[in-house]
Amino acid sequence: MPIDELQRRFGVPGVVKIDEGRGSLPRVSVTSGLAAAEIYFHGAHLTHFQPRGARPLIFMSAESHFEHGKPIRGGVPVIFPWFGPKAGSPESPAHGFARIRPWDLESCGVQADGSVRVAMTLSAEYAQLRLIFTIQKSLEMELEVRAGSAPITFEEALHTYLAVGDVRQVGLEGLQNVEYIDKVDSFQRKTQPAEPVRMTGETDRVYQNTRSACIVRDPVLQRAISVEKENSATTVVWNPWINKAKAMADFGDDEWPGMICVETANVGDAAVKLDAGQMHRMRAVLKISG
Repeated sequence: MPIDELQRRFGVPGVVKIDEGRGSLPRVSVTSGLAAAEIYFHGAHLTHFQPRGARPLIFMSAESHFEHGKPIRGGVPVIFPWFGPKAGSPESPAHGFARIRPWDLESCGVQADGSVRVAMTLSAEYAQLRLIFTIQKSLEMELEVRAGSAPITFEEALHTYLAVGDVRQVGLEGLQNVEYIDKVDSFQRKTQPAEPVRMTGETDRVYQNTRSACIVRDPVLQRAISVEKENSATTVVWNPWINKAKAMADFGDDEWPGMICVETANVGDAAVKLDAGQMHRMRAVLKISG
């Protein structure tokens, strides 16, 4: 559908605008009295969220691609239906196809409390996906997956890149005493000590059997960001650090100190199984915490 027709159907004067973003890709731009946000149709990918009067909560790489068939680096990629490489199919796209396909805009609207609700959908081979954003002082994201005519098993994640002042000074609370898989250290299973996660090098950890909220304490930006979740049994924590950042074509060599990924997920042993016609909903809420 042409952008001018999308704007006519879904735009809200002074609040919601459908226009061309980077790479001439269509996006939904939200500017309200509570917050500003941008969501690309490509991957239903949120690339900006900024509560009114606050710094942006979301990190975006200046080197990101904005091209058909390529993932956007930063923001909130939607991971589905597998996490990382697809087992037995190295030619398949990493982290699945949902983040590199165009989604459809289902609805936009301003709610009675001033929040803005944006819903996007994707028809996959064996499932229907729906992602609902509620944009206010907090950012709420609900990913719905409905199985088609046959049972399915899938992995999923909202791969949230959070903006921080210096990741080396950040403390991540909420994962104390939780077992995790350390992908940087030969996938060994370890247990987080009874203290916040602190980063001293490349970090890629899949925390198991945890439904707790996490809080990113950032002394440089003098704020804390909470990541609350529902129907998620896995939390992934990632930062590429120096060498991996240099090896990534869509990530600036010196950008790694400014981000930390705290991902709401169901991966590995927590993969979701649905019977035909069943629906699963995973929810994440990001907000500045006291």
